[in-house]
Amino acid sequence: MYLRNDQGFELAGTAPGQVFGRALASPLPQPTTRALLRDRATRIDWVPDLGARVGSVDWWRGFATCTALCVATWMLSPGFKPLVGAVPSPLAGAEWEETRAQGIASLAQGATTGRRMAANDLVAPLADVPERPSIDLSATLGDGDSFDRALIRAGVGRNDAEAAAALVAQSVDPKAIPAGTRIALTLGRRPDRTVARPLEKLDFRARFDLALSLVRGAGGLTVDRKPIAIDSTPLRIQGLVGSSLYRSARAAGVPAKAVESYIKAISTRLSIGRDVTAADRFDLIVERQRAATGETRVGDLLFAGIDQGRHKVQLVRFAPDAGNGDLDDESSRGGWFDAAGQTERRAVSAMPVIGRITSNFGLRVHPLLGFTRMHKGLDIGAPYGSPIHAMTDGIVTFAGRTGGYGNFVKLVHGGGMASGYGHMSRIAVTSGTRVRAGRVIGYVGSTGMSTGPHLHWEVWKNGAAINPRTVSFASVAQLSGGKLRAFSAKVARLLAVRVGG
Repeated sequence: MYLRNDQGFELAGTAPGQVFGRALASPLPQPTTRALLRDRATRIDWVPDLGARVGSVDWWRGFATCTALCVATWMLSPGFKPLVGAVPSPLAGAEWEETRAQGIASLAQGATTGRRMAANDLVAPLADVPERPSIDLSATLGDGDSFDRALIRAGVGRNDAEAAAALVAQSVDPKAIPAGTRIALTLGRRPDRTVARPLEKLDFRARFDLALSLVRGAGGLTVDRKPIAIDSTPLRIQGLVGSSLYRSARAAGVPAKAVESYIKAISTRLSIGRDVTAADRFDLIVERQRAATGETRVGDLLFAGIDQGRHKVQLVRFAPDAGNGDLDDESSRGGWFDAAGQTERRAVSAMPVIGRITSNFGLRVHPLLGFTRMHKGLDIGAPYGSPIHAMTDGIVTFAGRTGGYGNFVKLVHGGGMASGYGHMSRIAVTSGTRVRAGRVIGYVGSTGMSTGPHLHWEVWKNGAAINPRTVSFASVAQLSGGKLRAFSAKVARLLAVRVGG
């Protein structure tokens, strides 16, 4: 049996005077009414979301709270009173003039602000406005323009302009001055307004390697030549072909014109699309001139090469007949020779004139004689006056009128090959002239035994007439003697050029 004494212990089976057992927990205190109300108040949501549970008890409680806060704010607000702004009295008289003189107004609104003072005794009126002692001008030489006309347009007197042009002509041909050249001018003081200002100084660049300066001295205008040092070392550029030969060369810094010439030269030996791969390396050399003043000028392509590992193509531009006056300008620039001094020249087209074949090579009934006979060439119908071109290089051995051929030209090409062109309306070459492939040698006509404008074209092999359509007009030229030595020296100089030099 367990008993509980006054000290809160349970007693069980103990002897008198002995106490043992376990202590009981103290009873919990009971909460007061105020604590209960405070706890209940803290559990109430006084500011619920008025957008949710609209119409519920919590919503109305929140609405009442919001209304109470708004009313309390309105009751406790101090209120706002309007601020009275004082308008200044308008300015008048001297005050208005002073304010207006210091103000900034729009000219579009007729403003006349600022102080104005009348002239006093210290101001001396001028009878005439004085001219500037000198004027600096510039003139630009136009395409097809003359040097003196450009100076006259800029304001130089005719006499001074003609004198300056005569002095310039002593140093350089005025027609050789490139269009777009800028001329710096200084005009001096003139005695009166009825005459032009005298030319005091003139500066311009007459050539890439020469600048001229004209200065007026005691004896008149004198010219001062100022040579400019020029470095003519060619520019050599190498690189990988990559995905595009043109884009790779342009990215390496090759001018567009030089890239086009390079591709044309290489395409005479290789097929750019089939034979050239991305792993090949291009190598080209172009003319370059660098002036001491900093300008750079790039010229023609000199060397075109491509390295394909086991096979290399090296082409050099060389003009063995540059001094021959019988050749046109394009031919005198030279052709592309390989490193061994050989070049291959092909015909410019399949036929010497643009037209249609009206009679083939072989037996036929003659249109005028009426009987069958051998037709030793091709008849090519073309409009009257159409140009006739040489199919390949050759020497004119005959140029004139002969029998039924009318106006006739015969070319000898070497290797036993020769060709003839008949019925021309006009002959454009003379006997003994050396011509290149593509040069115009005459014009289509109907001279001799002919029924209409056409070209009679014959080809001979070792003196025997052959069908022109069976002949390939491609020739291989080989340099020899002094030309080969000059060519070899040029190749050595070009190959010694450093990359990027």
